[in-house]
Amino acid sequence: MARFASQLSASGPVVLLLGLPLLMGGAILAWIVQDQQPNSQALSKSLVDELLDQQSSHQSAAAGASAAAQELAVPPLGAQPALAIRVMLHHDPGPVSIHHGERSETLNCRGGQLTGAPQPLGSGRWFQAVAGEPVGLNQQRYRGGVQVLCQGNKLLVVNHVPLEDYISSVVGAEMPSHWPAEALRAQAVAARSYAMAHLARPASQAWNLGATTRWQAYGGLGTESKSSRAAAADTQGLILSFEGGIVESLYAADRQLTVEAHGHLGASMSQQGARNLADKGYQFTQILSKYYPGASLARLQRS
Repeated sequence: MARFASQLSASGPVVLLLGLPLLMGGAILAWIVQDQQPNSQALSKSLVDELLDQQSSHQSAAAGASAAAQELAVPPLGAQPALAIRVMLHHDPGPVSIHHGERSETLNCRGGQLTGAPQPLGSGRWFQAVAGEPVGLNQQRYRGGVQVLCQGNKLLVVNHVPLEDYISSVVGAEMPSHWPAEALRAQAVAARSYAMAHLARPASQAWNLGATTRWQAYGGLGTESKSSRAAAADTQGLILSFEGGIVESLYAADRQLTVEAHGHLGASMSQQGARNLADKGYQFTQILSKYYPGASLARLQRS
């Protein structure tokens, strides 16, 4: 089985995971997110039972797909939380070019201070999208905000991006936009699960995960497409869960790579395999059931 993140709790807004494990009891995980650095603390099942509507899990087969293909139950859509994830875009010596609105700045790091203006800029800067226009970093554009920090003689650039916008970009970076919609939806759920695991267990105090295939590929607006945005919207808030934990849903381009890269960790999705199953008529719920056996679908929901 793939890796799982712990149950979490802290003071702050509550985000519930609504859903039931396949052939198991009710969901037993809740999220409390505060400054994207939650503390580990188990949440009692009795409290969650009071907050969640209990449902029955089920199995079915989609038309045109194998009758033996199990399908994960999809929890109902509720009020979605406003989550953001911090993506490290650059952690090297400068300079970098930042474009925001009609302005452009070239920043560097010297003696622990940002340079690039007539006077020192301090140890950090924040750039927010202006009137809906994204923030540019070198030749790429990003939604949300971009934080530039000086760490020694290195520049750390972090994109604070809404979770669903991040998923749209990851799906477009990880799968060709012309692939079947069901494969793209499976990719969206896997990418969201992986992202949520890193919200729970950030790679650094300043950022949750990187933008390369070392984590999962992310290219900002440059890798978004109509089909990748649709895949994120169609699966809004859905993640993979197992016994109250979040599945750190690993995946790779094909089966051989999944074995080589993730075989020691357990479940892992072949992206090419997901495409082949979608071509055969499998729904994204059946694709996920095949690659992550024993997992269930849960949905992020604000209380």
